[in-house]
Amino acid sequence: MKKTYFIYFSVILSLVLAGCGGQSASQPAPTADPAANAAPQKGGTIVVTYKDDLATLDPAIGYDATNWPAIKMVFDGLLDYDSGIALEPRIAEALPQVSADGLTYIFKIRKGVKFQNGRELVADDVVYTITRVINPETGSPGAGFFMGINGAQEFVDGKAISVSGIQAIDPYTVAFTLTTPDVTFMNKMALNFAYIVPKEEVEKAGVNFGHKPVGTGPFILKDWVVDQQLVFERNPNYFFEGRPFLDKITIKMGVDPSDALLQLEKGEIQLIGDPPSGADWERIATDPAWKNRIEIEPTVNTTYIAINVTQKPFDNVKVRQALNYAIDKGRIVQLLNGRATAANQILPPLMPGYDKNYTGYEYNPDKARQLLTDAGFPNGFETSIECIAIHPQLELCQSFQQDLARVGIKLANNTSSPANVINVAQKGKSLLVWTGGLAWTQDYPDPDDFYTPILSCGKNIDGEWNWSRYCNPALDTKSKELLTVTDRNARMTGYAALFKTLMDVAVMVPVINGNYTIAHSEKLFGQPTLTHPEHLFLFETMWLSK
Repeated sequence: MKKTYFIYFSVILSLVLAGCGGQSASQPAPTADPAANAAPQKGGTIVVTYKDDLATLDPAIGYDATNWPAIKMVFDGLLDYDSGIALEPRIAEALPQVSADGLTYIFKIRKGVKFQNGRELVADDVVYTITRVINPETGSPGAGFFMGINGAQEFVDGKAISVSGIQAIDPYTVAFTLTTPDVTFMNKMALNFAYIVPKEEVEKAGVNFGHKPVGTGPFILKDWVVDQQLVFERNPNYFFEGRPFLDKITIKMGVDPSDALLQLEKGEIQLIGDPPSGADWERIATDPAWKNRIEIEPTVNTTYIAINVTQKPFDNVKVRQALNYAIDKGRIVQLLNGRATAANQILPPLMPGYDKNYTGYEYNPDKARQLLTDAGFPNGFETSIECIAIHPQLELCQSFQQDLARVGIKLANNTSSPANVINVAQKGKSLLVWTGGLAWTQDYPDPDDFYTPILSCGKNIDGEWNWSRYCNPALDTKSKELLTVTDRNARMTGYAALFKTLMDVAVMVPVINGNYTIAHSEKLFGQPTLTHPEHLFLFETMWLSK
């Protein structure tokens, strides 16, 4: 989540992609109606519901599973993904030219791409957009993705008035120069943070730009009533040929998933943005009437218990290993109605670098008790875990309590709001943190996204996502080396070794990898599915059968 995606796991984990460098990993076939193979039909209106309001449509700011799909409706980047995880040009006319040393990326921009205010997009807009994300005054959670650009740090430190590594060569050519090679740079340029914005509209709207967005995307935001609804209409001048298919999309907020399910059954809405509740899922999952109204997709996600390795007794590796043996992950899967699988390592199964031969820590309370005895805690100890106060997170943390009690550890559940849990964890005040509801789902398809943001030394500071407070300089050096390796197989082998080291020292307890389940109208289809591995929902490819 990087991050994090504010995934309110009261339903289940959010979807993001798998793969590396535009090469896809194998994925289970989605659940879909064979009619989806028909040619998309133009026109139509859909209504989508969410329980929570959207925070912003500013691509530099939005960073959660609800905002991202809506931001994608209004904006585009130089690069994007196809229906899977292969990178393709969008505003750029082709993939960039990359220098032999891997430091310079030159993008040619399509001519005639217009913002929704009618002005043509040019290279200066790209320079402004990425500089704005890097600028500390913007407060972008995505700034760190672009700090590898030459001159970014000097700009942030106030030693320069611009980022020297971002240059508009001519109106339709922009060059990025990095300080060191980074094979994930193109993936970062496909993130929503890199979606291009017009300077004049940002300056005119100020802090309200997120509610008055102007981009180049397939839809135009026509109305936003806070806490009620957003209305998007087709952009008649969209440059990407053939899209979108729908004429209008209305997103309604404040609708409980159970109420939304009833509205869907009545034909009042066409898509529920939140997965069904556990009870509702049990009802519809086996009902033949819902066969063509359910879509199930795997997530590239790991939900885990972060262990603060700087706090006693968790500075003892045997204690951390004992926790890994003590947690009954199968029970957690049961509590989630089977909409997850037990995790045995930090990387999710669909991520390249995932080690299929690694078995991890099995559920073994006896071994956990022995490790605690070896660590000097034969009678266990008392500790606490931070947990968001949202169903089913409370039940999952109670399951952890029962598991740890069996090995002599008395666990107190500190339940509070997502914002408070994040605040406590980011300040290094936590002992244990359950990331359910705040799960780590990758931003882009590369295993480094499961190391650098959440386990590297550079993120072992207040305000960041290394909630384990772990720092291994040798692994940091290795991870930076891997970013320069162009041989994909060699990279993935390197990451498998890196993550095995992290599991050996038990910096966390990986608990589950989730599935994303959605309910929709039987007349609503996507290309090829309603969900998308990077964008969660890709509204521009959705269509209604007449």
